[in-house]
Amino acid sequence: MSVLDIHVSVVSHYLAEESNAAQGRYVFSYRVTLDNKSPHSVQLLARYWKITQGSGEHQEVRGKGVVGQQPLIGPGQRFRYTSRAILQTPVGTMEGAYTLLDTSTQRSFDVEIAPFRLATPLAIH
Repeated sequence: MSVLDIHVSVVSHYLAEESNAAQGRYVFSYRVTLDNKSPHSVQLLARYWKITQGSGEHQEVRGKGVVGQQPLIGPGQRFRYTSRAILQTPVGTMEGAYTLLDTSTQRSFDVEIAPFRLATPLAIH
C-alpha cells in the first residue's frame, strides 16, 4: 500500500483563555484529520512530533497512538481528534509522522505530517 493513500490535514487555533503572555505560556489546540483513501484498513500505532518554538528551540515527542487511542481506520473512513500544544513563544510550528499498520499485510509504514503553524492572532513571523 502506498503511503499516499493516507491523507493528513491539521487545523490549529490559539486558546487565549488558557494562555498567559506575561508568563510565556501560549496554548494552542490542533485538530488532525486522517483520511484513509486506501482499500485496506490501517491502525495508527504511534506518533512523532517535532515542536519548534519561535526562538528556534525544539522538542520531540514520541508515543503510542494519539489521545490514548490506537484507532483502526477502515477503507474510506476518517479519524479525527483534537489535542494541544503549549509554547513559550507566540509563534511556532509542529511537524511529525504517524506510524500506521496495514492490517492486510501486517506491515508498518510512516506517514509524514507537514509542518503547520501555531500563532497568536496578529503574530508576524
